[in-house]
Amino acid sequence: MNEFSSQAAAVARGIWRYRWVAVGVAWSVAVIGAMVVWLMPERHEARARIYVDTQTVLKPLMSGLAFQPDIDQQVRMLARTLISRPNVEKLLGNPDIGLPKDSDAPKDVVIDGLMKGIKVEQTGGNNLYAISYKDPDPARAQRLVEVLVSMFMDSGSDSKSKDSREASRFIDEQITAYEAKLSEAEGRLKDFKLRNVNVASANNQDFFARMSTLTDDINRLRVQLSAAEQSRDTLKRELAAEEPQLPVEAASAPSSLTPELDSRIDAQKRQLDDLLRRYTDEHPDVLATRRTLAQLETQRRQEADQRARPAAPKVRSAATNPVYQRLRFTLAEAEANVASLRAQLGSMQGRLDATKAQAGQIPQAEAELAQLNRDYDVIRKNYEQLVSRREAASLGIKIDQSSPLAEFRIVEPARVQPNPVFPSRSQAAMAMMVVALLLGAAAAYGMSRFKPTIASERELREFTKRPVLGGISEFLDPSVVLRSRTDRMRVSAAFGLFFVAHVAWLAVVSWRSAA
Repeated sequence: MNEFSSQAAAVARGIWRYRWVAVGVAWSVAVIGAMVVWLMPERHEARARIYVDTQTVLKPLMSGLAFQPDIDQQVRMLARTLISRPNVEKLLGNPDIGLPKDSDAPKDVVIDGLMKGIKVEQTGGNNLYAISYKDPDPARAQRLVEVLVSMFMDSGSDSKSKDSREASRFIDEQITAYEAKLSEAEGRLKDFKLRNVNVASANNQDFFARMSTLTDDINRLRVQLSAAEQSRDTLKRELAAEEPQLPVEAASAPSSLTPELDSRIDAQKRQLDDLLRRYTDEHPDVLATRRTLAQLETQRRQEADQRARPAAPKVRSAATNPVYQRLRFTLAEAEANVASLRAQLGSMQGRLDATKAQAGQIPQAEAELAQLNRDYDVIRKNYEQLVSRREAASLGIKIDQSSPLAEFRIVEPARVQPNPVFPSRSQAAMAMMVVALLLGAAAAYGMSRFKPTIASERELREFTKRPVLGGISEFLDPSVVLRSRTDRMRVSAAFGLFFVAHVAWLAVVSWRSAA
């Protein structure tokens, strides 16, 4: 503290030594500052606040049915683009606002100044916006903010309708283009299938899968044919070991073969009907069933003829043993089954041979077909998505037409603040007084540093780095004391007049600002 006090006392002594320099500099700066303050225009701020309500009742109800843009993001973008060059040019050309047009500055400089002066800020939340502008003319600032508020509220509906029209036009153009692409892809696919009829199988298997399937079917038919031939050979051996004629005493017994033949004929007819529903008349199973049915009907006619002529000597030549007859019928069915399996095996072998013969063409054709199908599926999928999005966009446009983008509420209409914005004339005058005093003191201190003096033993010891042996006291006569007192009174009067003049000046500036 002693060190600080001593340094402060040294500074005060230096300033006091050049006190009249401080007075002159302070008064000079004050006069120049007063002129600057008097010519300085005061700016008034006009401000308005708007609340944008983006929550509507239809939004949750139409979720998932219609395309719904991010309303909050659109409103934020509108706020950012409100101060754009085209909008500022409209403000500059609006005669109701009264912005100066005869300025010597270039038009671009004036527009840039307006863009920097207009402020659009979010205050108190995401949907509360404040529009402000500072201008020397308070009425002009208020009119400009009112026009900005109107532009901000109108930009929502204008941009929404424009975006809706652009979106509808773009989607329609894309759908038309994809319709042409889809028709072209369908035409290529149709022409390819007409040129390559045997490329794709009924179950859409490729070449190697069909080869494997045909090979498996042929092996299965060979196994079935081998089993059917063994069963047929067994029936032949049993039939050869059985006597065709019954003993005489059993020959007169009533025959019961006709009901069995009828049931077999009915079963074969039902089987034939079932096969005709699934296959054509040339199918091997259909042909085998018809042969078996014809044999059974021929057998039934022979039995009927034998019963119609009981006394004829030829009856003894017909087989009367029911076991023999049953074996013969079963053998006929086995023969028909073997013939059917051989026909199926021949058909399958022919298809396998034909497929092997096309081994050099089918894989390439199948690869081309897969590429065509892939392209067609991609185009069809995009086309269906565009159609569904067009419906969603159409519903969204109807929602936009029935309800606004957002509801704009003016929380605080455009009004001018009662006091000028910083720095006002009163504030500038007060600051100028403080600056004049500080500059006066700084000038006096600078002079003391430029022409330094030693005023105490301590300063002498610190300056010379030598011990001080002693000091001589100063004796002031009454005339010197009187002159010193008079000088102090003059300095006090000068600074007192300085403060009185500034108080009066502040009063004049305040009166002018209020007027």
